[in-house]
Amino acid sequence: QVQLVESGGGLVQAGGSLRLSCAASGRLFSNYAMGWFRQAPGKEREFVARISRSGISTDYADSVKDRFTISRDNAKKTLYLQMNSLKPEDTAVYYCNVVEGVSGSYSPVTPSWGQGTQVTVSS
Repeated sequence: QVQLVESGGGLVQAGGSLRLSCAASGRLFSNYAMGWFRQAPGKEREFVARISRSGISTDYADSVKDRFTISRDNAKKTLYLQMNSLKPEDTAVYYCNVVEGVSGSYSPVTPSWGQGTQVTVSS
């Protein structure tokens, strides 16, 4: 079982950048496709980005495409999300999780979420 701890959030002005990290414990990190999700106040949690086990294949929600980049370092058991050109609507708590499914229908696998990391974008 993989345990996940997110970090790197903060307060940034619109147009700014942040890099989120997700540190995983356990030996099987490289066996899993991973993803980022986010939950804004009063809204349901939504998919943001997904990366394959090897890191070769990535997929993004339309709302973040061309602005966010997901990556991973399997040796360090760490998942990343580089967020550029941030917008106020990107404000949310960001979570990482193991991901399953196909493009357009990704779902988190681990039932228990970490504490997430807060991203706040001011206008």
